[in-house]
Amino acid sequence: MTVKQLSLPELVDACRDLGIGNVGLWREPVRSYGLDATAKLVRDAGLTVTTLCRGGFLTAIDPAERAAALADNRRAVDEAATLGTDTLVLVSGGLPAGSKDLRGARERIADALAELGPYAERHGVRLAVEPLHPMFASDRCVVSTLAQALNLAERFPAHQVGVTVDTYHIWWDDTAPAQIARAGADGRIHTFQLADWTTPLPEGVLNGRGQIGDGAIDMREWQGYVEAAGYTGPIEVELFNDALWARDGREVLAETARRFVEHTA
Repeated sequence: MTVKQLSLPELVDACRDLGIGNVGLWREPVRSYGLDATAKLVRDAGLTVTTLCRGGFLTAIDPAERAAALADNRRAVDEAATLGTDTLVLVSGGLPAGSKDLRGARERIADALAELGPYAERHGVRLAVEPLHPMFASDRCVVSTLAQALNLAERFPAHQVGVTVDTYHIWWDDTAPAQIARAGADGRIHTFQLADWTTPLPEGVLNGRGQIGDGAIDMREWQGYVEAAGYTGPIEVELFNDALWARDGREVLAETARRFVEHTA
């Protein structure tokens, strides 16, 4: 998503040229290019798919909408397995239209995880609940903190449900380091993502993630927390940024790789 202006073949070529061996994929470009074709493309290039993003949006009250969401998440699990990744990132969903019941929405997420967790396990896939910054609670994700994400995940085995640690969404929370330790103690850190916090935020706020090093977040500090918690997996960079998308994608990818080296241990 950081370089969504690149086609999948262009992305694969750029990764190969830059010596990048891991890639996190999003479902929309995979679907457009073709699931089996994408799996072959990355496999032939020697790339490892770290995660697939995203499943989730599990807060619907209407039975038909709930059934459709569960079916879509089962498809997402199938897609992750085909791509060879063991991690599906979940953005849980916002409040249904007309609802103000945050607790009820979170309980519906738990109910959905009870169905999806065993299905994912059978396909060799883990679910990674991602807390999003509270500014997204109404429309995108009622899970706003790592503590809330872990309260959901810990109802299920760690090999079924864990969490995503994303600097952009948790850097403001002074309880997050302790929650990272809590997640690590139980083997529930399923992926770790970097993006910087820059202001002012753009209209709509969704595409406001800053390039590493341009904002307020100390990436080494957060890397230290997850490593101290026992995490040894890949580190992803995930930037939603209109200015970056307007630039040459290979240039952005090369810049991002340089910034990653500069701002991590």
